[in-house]
Amino acid sequence: MPARFAARHTAAMRIGINGSSHIALASPLESIAEHSAKAEQDGLGSYWLAQLTWPDSLTAIAAIASRTSHIRFGTAVVPTWPRHPLMLAAQALTTSHATGGRVTLGIGLAHESMVEQTFGVPFDRPARHMAEYLDVLLPAMDDHVVDSTGDIWSAHSDGFGVATDTPTPRVVLAAMGPRMLDLAGSRTDGTILWLSGPRTIETRIRPALDAAAERAGRGRPEVIASVPICVTSDRPKVHAMVAETLSNYNDLPSYRRVMDTEGAEGPADVSLIGSEAEVRAGLQAFADAGTTEFSALEFTTNDDEAAATRALLMEFNSPG
Repeated sequence: MPARFAARHTAAMRIGINGSSHIALASPLESIAEHSAKAEQDGLGSYWLAQLTWPDSLTAIAAIASRTSHIRFGTAVVPTWPRHPLMLAAQALTTSHATGGRVTLGIGLAHESMVEQTFGVPFDRPARHMAEYLDVLLPAMDDHVVDSTGDIWSAHSDGFGVATDTPTPRVVLAAMGPRMLDLAGSRTDGTILWLSGPRTIETRIRPALDAAAERAGRGRPEVIASVPICVTSDRPKVHAMVAETLSNYNDLPSYRRVMDTEGAEGPADVSLIGSEAEVRAGLQAFADAGTTEFSALEFTTNDDEAAATRALLMEFNSPG
């Protein structure tokens, strides 16, 4: 069994930071490095970056990791369509080596509109695409050897040079539908979510993951959840800003389904926005639903909100 499957987290929900707003704003690497270093200084356990266009998330992690010593990094997420799995394995192993084994590779299908319009690639047979992608990616990273022939993805390599002290990255799969959840639970370390609330996690995500892992003889998978969060005295203002900023997610079918499960009109309704007590209760709801890690996207509008939100995250992340 690969080393990355050896340990599973069953303790209380861990807290990390979703730094993807820096990606969306095309912030310089120095700003992202400072943000991740502050997260480590504040005792938070992980720092996640989306893959949009610039910068490349894995390359950015390799570049900024030297500013930190122990915080874990992750991609949330790398779309699979434009990268051959053998090449992504090589890049992930390189980043793992550069960070001393502190990287989790989050991958996902992305969305049909983005894949076809941005990449010019047909969004064809997504479940088979991902199954065959894992057929190449996982053995390439685990064993550095792969011999797989598929309809979509194939690779044949009897070994490629990897430093012997390179840790194997953990892999999590963005999964909300039944077939992706089955792959995530049976073949990877778990799932990484965006805009999925506690009701969805408790009733759909966690049961499907656990059932798939049990059938495969695997330990309990990770559930890494992420939504916007803000401790504020002006909830209507922040709620309206989140609703406007993230309105495009209402038009993506996979996100619309999970928001419907929550009874949410839009992304702002699954966000944690409100008083300290309200946001703390929201975090506890995620933990009670079976979330193992909460990747907080701090959506704040002033310094007071930023300080209060970070203080609560630090408190919730404290032992006991």
